[in-house]
Amino acid sequence: MSALAQAIEVIEFPESDGEPMAETERHAQLMIDLRFALQRRFSEAPDVYVGINMMMYWDKHDVTKSKAPDVFVAFGTPKTPPRRIWQTWVEGKAPDVVFEISSRKTWRDDMYEKWQLYARLGVREYFLYDPEYDYLPEALMAWRLADDGQFFPIPYDDRCVRSEVLGLELCDTGETLRLRDGQTGELLPTIAEETAARQAAELRIVQESHARQAAELRIVQESNARQAAETRAAQLANQLRAVGIEPEA
Repeated sequence: MSALAQAIEVIEFPESDGEPMAETERHAQLMIDLRFALQRRFSEAPDVYVGINMMMYWDKHDVTKSKAPDVFVAFGTPKTPPRRIWQTWVEGKAPDVVFEISSRKTWRDDMYEKWQLYARLGVREYFLYDPEYDYLPEALMAWRLADDGQFFPIPYDDRCVRSEVLGLELCDTGETLRLRDGQTGELLPTIAEETAARQAAELRIVQESHARQAAELRIVQESNARQAAETRAAQLANQLRAVGIEPEA
């Protein structure tokens, strides 16, 4: 093995860029909710991988050539094993869709450097969102890769843009970014909504169980009351017969 090959072989690719996951709690929660919704959406697809804040490398000879997309989706790549980093030469591709949650610190990099990089790497759709409604020209910005390798803007329709790759709509609600099923019009649930729905379902099950138990108890009580009444009636009839009186039928 040549000296160059040996040098390449021992390159270690960091799993973190040393930066916090997100600038604010709002940014972090949105990233988590997006990943949750996308993982839930593609849970049955074995070849769709959803990543969050993962170091991505595209040059196996240079560890400085890296970015950490906030959330990304890659099609045609297995879900398992879990990745610690994303290396395009290992995976055979860059992610198909990238979401960046812009902030005061990152919006320029998101708008310019990453915009050019992702187009060059072949990212098919690129979405930018500013949850603080303060830094980007528009809170939600979206591009799709053209045949010439350049991004072009995805048109809006009532504050939503459609992702052809994901088969979903991205909607700016005026408060946050939500993913919506384009066919049903239903929003993909967040973690909080999913938890609330599960707890509500569990509560309904408990309530239905209690109602069923109460109904069964009433049946038992009514049966016991009927049996007690029949017993008292039989005792009274026997007492009447004992004094020579035949009870009426």
